[in-house]
Amino acid sequence: MENNDSSLFELQIDQPVSNYLSETAKWGKFLAIMGFIGCGLFLLVGIFAGSLMASLNTLEGVGMSSSIMMAVYIGLALLYFFPCLYLFNFASKMQKALRSNDQIQLTESFKNLKSCYKFMGILMIIILALYGLVFIGGIIAASMQ
Repeated sequence: MENNDSSLFELQIDQPVSNYLSETAKWGKFLAIMGFIGCGLFLLVGIFAGSLMASLNTLEGVGMSSSIMMAVYIGLALLYFFPCLYLFNFASKMQKALRSNDQIQLTESFKNLKSCYKFMGILMIIILALYGLVFIGGIIAASMQ
């Protein structure tokens, strides 16, 4: 019996594809670095705004809301960090693979790209589910009035 797996997946990276992947890696690295900067800003806002609001303890209940705000910003920074990390790893390994013609680096690069999209896809499913719950809760709350 003939093995069709090898002939089916013998894709080649020619010069135009290599150029597209190289440009994609450059933009991916740029976006990942901008994402890391965004994560850092979220952390700073979370820490300093939470601390600032906690120090303005003149209003009742401000201490609790500052802790919640701080946790939300730090949580968002952590949540955004992982897709940026996957994207950065994709871009770095893709550039290395194209420079050295290394199949292992190319495979690892695409593995990181898959992880980035998988993370964002699961996150989108969670967000859509939360939107659905809020929508249903809004309908229930409106019907009770």
